[in-house]
Amino acid sequence: MDILNELGKIGSAKQALAVFEKQMDTAQLGRISSISHPEILKRIANAVVICNPEKIFINTGSEADRQFIRDLALETGEERSLAMENHTIHFDLPGEQGRIVDRTFYIANPEDLISSLANRMNRETALEDIRANMTDIMKGKTMVVGFYMRGPVGARVSNPALEITSSAYVSHSADILYRNAFADFDKEVAARGHFFTNVHSEGLNRTKDLPDARVFMDLQYQTTYSFKCTYAGNTLLLKKGNHRFAVDKAVHKNRGEELSEHMFITGIRGPENRVTWFAGAAPSGCGKTTTAMAGDLFVGDDLAQMWIADDGSIRCVNPEAGIFGIVEDVNQEGDPLLMKVLRQPGYEVIWSNVLIDENNIPHWVGNLEPSPEKGINFQGEWHFGKTDDTGKPIPMSHPNSRCTLRSTNLENYCPDAENPDGVLTRIFTYSGRDADTMPPVWVARDSDQGVVIGACIVSAATATEVGASGVKRAPWANAPFIPGALGDYMDAQFRFFGNTKIQEQFQPVMAGLNYFLTDKARGGSTSKLLGEKKDVKVWLAWLERYAHKEAGHIQTPIGNLPLYRDLAPLFDKIIDKPYPKDLYDRQFSLYVDHIIARIELQEAAYAKEKNIPGRLFEILAHQKEALQALKQTKGPVILPGDMES
Repeated sequence: MDILNELGKIGSAKQALAVFEKQMDTAQLGRISSISHPEILKRIANAVVICNPEKIFINTGSEADRQFIRDLALETGEERSLAMENHTIHFDLPGEQGRIVDRTFYIANPEDLISSLANRMNRETALEDIRANMTDIMKGKTMVVGFYMRGPVGARVSNPALEITSSAYVSHSADILYRNAFADFDKEVAARGHFFTNVHSEGLNRTKDLPDARVFMDLQYQTTYSFKCTYAGNTLLLKKGNHRFAVDKAVHKNRGEELSEHMFITGIRGPENRVTWFAGAAPSGCGKTTTAMAGDLFVGDDLAQMWIADDGSIRCVNPEAGIFGIVEDVNQEGDPLLMKVLRQPGYEVIWSNVLIDENNIPHWVGNLEPSPEKGINFQGEWHFGKTDDTGKPIPMSHPNSRCTLRSTNLENYCPDAENPDGVLTRIFTYSGRDADTMPPVWVARDSDQGVVIGACIVSAATATEVGASGVKRAPWANAPFIPGALGDYMDAQFRFFGNTKIQEQFQPVMAGLNYFLTDKARGGSTSKLLGEKKDVKVWLAWLERYAHKEAGHIQTPIGNLPLYRDLAPLFDKIIDKPYPKDLYDRQFSLYVDHIIARIELQEAAYAKEKNIPGRLFEILAHQKEALQALKQTKGPVILPGDMES
């Protein structure tokens, strides 16, 4: 049962056109006449019948249409103009400052396998929930229909998607973050045989309605439903909602041939100006944007679609065309290219949930600029020292406050972001907020061990999820977006990176990254980072040399570690910073008991899952055995020099 069709009852293109003739003015009818694919017309018409908008706007992606949506966002009060031209502020409700994971569901039939890390709801119950909440939800509102490509037009793994919403803020964000493909949409859908549909309305946007807010994903019909919420992670389902569909497609339809990952894509220039492309996974709020911006050539900061090309290389494209980035701790010292876009005129930026001062200037925690004493933020009027009902200080900006901007605004933007052939990617990294266990960088000996690095990400919870706290497993940093069984997803990872079609010269270098290691975890007395955020430039540069066999390494049970003699010159050359040997020893010593505890955590967790590939357990068991043997001869804390052969 297709819920959209069941509720709308529009089963043919003829019926759809009759709905449009009744609901649309002449101008919009002229626009929709450019779309001929019957399935596209039926999806839109069913959404119209269910939601019952006062007006319908077909967004063709022209500059005039973009301006209409900007103006509509201001007219409805969803955004407000700021002091800098083309800068606006959007505030989400105080109770919806992140993904509402407790109210996010996969619509599932009894026989469907859904990830143990996700919520499910049976189809009949979801039907009634959607009927009760989305019927007439757009009454008195304007429905905006957008036609987008998640990836460059013509790329093998790009996916067409409809965004149907009554929120001008969501439409404005979509026009910045995605490629409006109105002119190509019919052709792309016909060529690929599928498209995604996203239906959203904020409703009355009231705090009292938040318990009834929902995000639904229907894998069978590749449709999302979202209502009574505004945070972009819950509403702009072109992003993480459709990412889930792309993951499902990669795992169940093209296993071993493509992947859909929660990864940045960036290029690093090495000796003689060569460019080596990276893709890297990290949970939301754990530095993907910072790492992507550390590269010399920017393609994306959050999502990656990848496939094995005919030449035997791995190619990546970014399904997005912009950044929806967390701004906390973004500052001139660590993020100069991003700060230029945020603080200099000439760029379009949507801010969300930051502080706005009396001069209509945005401020946020960690920007290293003078802070105002008062202003308006995500919870209303704010002043320095203000506390919440429990006496806890209210920060100047929410930890999940965001900026939305076009990738083309960045100085290091690479035009290859629009190349349908993608970028040839050699290095894949996996990281999380790990304060006390793993070193800053280590490299898997082969692709199977690389898959295990991704499977074993552990990270402190971030503000991107409402109510999240503590330290938790974050497999591949993609766990919230894996619809099916983890065993199937893991099998797809092993098959893809171990695919015999990948030529020898293009074999992936797979590595762990961790720049959240603290001083206290390595014998110090403070919780400060053991290093600086900008050090990531060196870790990436070392990996670039490693991939080209220009850097040595130390073999260890967890993988290969860098040599001090290779790192010290890179610190000097790339970030003009000394790198003391004692800091290297603290960062790269193996704390064996911590690592073994981490391995046992993963073994116990994966033992509870069905159909986990045995290769994972073999690799973890071998690592644990080797670490125990090393501990017998070297002790519980092993300096890198003690492991050199």
